[in-house]
Amino acid sequence: MKRVWKDFGAGLVVAALGMAGLLGSADAASAQVAVLGQTVHPVSGPAISDGVVLVGADGRIEAVGSAAEVQVPEGYRVLEGAVVTPGLVNGRSVVGLAGHLNVPDDQDQMDLSAAIQPQLRALDAYNARELLVEWVRKHGTTTLHTGHAPGPLVSGQTMLVKTRGDRVEEALMDSVTMVAMTLGPQATGISDRPPGSRPAAVALLRQELVRAQEYAEARGGGGDGASARDGGRDLGLEMLARVLDGEIPALITAQQVTEIMGALRLQREFGFDLVLDGAAEAHLVLDEIREAGVPVILHPPMARYSGALEHGTFESARMLLDAGIPVTIQSGFEAYVPKTRVLLFEAAPLVVHGLSLEENLQLITLDAARILGIDDRVGSLEVGKDGDVVIFDGDPFEYVSRVCGVIIDGQVVSEECH
Repeated sequence: MKRVWKDFGAGLVVAALGMAGLLGSADAASAQVAVLGQTVHPVSGPAISDGVVLVGADGRIEAVGSAAEVQVPEGYRVLEGAVVTPGLVNGRSVVGLAGHLNVPDDQDQMDLSAAIQPQLRALDAYNARELLVEWVRKHGTTTLHTGHAPGPLVSGQTMLVKTRGDRVEEALMDSVTMVAMTLGPQATGISDRPPGSRPAAVALLRQELVRAQEYAEARGGGGDGASARDGGRDLGLEMLARVLDGEIPALITAQQVTEIMGALRLQREFGFDLVLDGAAEAHLVLDEIREAGVPVILHPPMARYSGALEHGTFESARMLLDAGIPVTIQSGFEAYVPKTRVLLFEAAPLVVHGLSLEENLQLITLDAARILGIDDRVGSLEVGKDGDVVIFDGDPFEYVSRVCGVIIDGQVVSEECH
């Protein structure tokens, strides 16, 4: 899936050195920052007691180790905390397309004018100034996989951003990451339009993929493929052709076994890269998912276990990991305000449902980054990676703990406790 582009101590003490000009502005030069933690979790290796993370002026990590091994150079801005982790990586959300007001003007995550719209770009709707972006950042999320929501059969494209900056260009990591699709009851009866059943949904999607195959063959066969399609270029078919070519994965929301198996059949038939989204009943078809080599972005663990999620379980992440299936979780999409859950809070219950603290932290950092193809940049505290660091005043998965500092690309974007 690699993309080419592209013991907890007392409360946190953060150095109060002023924040003017550093709050999310990509124009402000990254400072040289030293983060000291009673416990530092690099994720890529064992926890470090009395640890130090140095971030250079280029916004990248330049050293990670114990205080006995890593000296803080003169002139570095120093922040201290009980626990230090990499920035959290949200496996899927609608943040930035969906806004906090829940009014038509700030809800661009779903267009119901047609069931199949792969040409819709998340890039054209993302609002870097949206308060939801700030909200999730204050709770430790530094990287978002965001875009069009589940619902329409093909709802649009997703993208990768950092939770900083005033414009999408400042936040952008990857403008087209996956193409979002939905199977099952969610994809039926959209605005009284077909499909009206599971077989109809799969048949319509299969037909569109066949059309994309034919479109790509015509355009690449030496003739004027665009003219052959009665209207020139078709942006939707072009995007699906990129999916079929293996350039962009299909992100298929499939909660129940029926939909999961339908997604796997389509993947076998057309040979595209597939990422399963939601997958509430993935624990019932572990062998099939593993054999297909398909990663899973699980639904928010605390979502209501009813309807399509009726047979979901808090143990899904543990079972998928034990089966050798790449997995992460997400904040997801909610139909009500504020349209998203908090990734950190969603992960917390998994510590008492089969995961250790280290496994749970990796689930929402390095594991997510690997599935999204950006583990060369984010997901762990390693030399050369982006300087995305989160500071906690206690165990990250204790609800009484707070995020008391967030650094993105070497910029201190938050130092208040939340």
